[in-house]
Amino acid sequence: MSASASLTARMLIQTVVWLAVTGVLLFGSAGTLGWPQAWIYLAEIGVLGLTSGFAIGKRDPALLRERMAAPIQKGQKSWDKSVILVLFALWMSQYVIIGLDAVRFQWSHVPLWLQVIGGLAIALGLYAFHVVLAANTFAAPVVKIQSERKHTVISTGPYAWVRHPMYAGAVPMIVGTPLLLGSWYGLIWAAAMIALLGFRAVLEEDTLKAELEGYDAYAARVRYRLVPGLW
Repeated sequence: MSASASLTARMLIQTVVWLAVTGVLLFGSAGTLGWPQAWIYLAEIGVLGLTSGFAIGKRDPALLRERMAAPIQKGQKSWDKSVILVLFALWMSQYVIIGLDAVRFQWSHVPLWLQVIGGLAIALGLYAFHVVLAANTFAAPVVKIQSERKHTVISTGPYAWVRHPMYAGAVPMIVGTPLLLGSWYGLIWAAAMIALLGFRAVLEEDTLKAELEGYDAYAARVRYRLVPGLW
């Protein structure tokens, strides 16, 4: 098997496993497979995620390989390991809360139009991820300086507008998930994850300013982290 085919197969396997785990958490907590919104959610993140992955893998296989690496890595900042673990716990537990809330006990009643907006927000977030990955070959999932790949500052594309466009793109996806799935309680978890991403962005910048040549000048030129004119 060629290196390209092996990378593609690995991506497919990881995606299927991720979707399976997500489905177990959602349908298990809901207590039923008869949950159309959950099937729509799984199809949306699966199809759009794979479409982006195939495109990035064809254009930049080194980046795709980096994106599929373990969430805890050698060279990763120790504080980032803790942040990643907390983010993962929040994301996984959110599925359980949403299933209990939206289906099993039906505490929440999110109107259909908001569910549609949630689905569109997820698509927007996934598109933003793709744009960021197309612009930044160093967009690793963990905080580390990729010296072996000659890590440099990226200032074009979405990075000309905000310093952390991937985090900015994560916001509509994080908020859209509980909306599409019909859970008000899930928005509490969403708020916690967004706050933690903001915290991570600040700590990540400290690392980049200290260890990545040119980042100080870039940060002085591009003033905002996530939202132009706000923060």
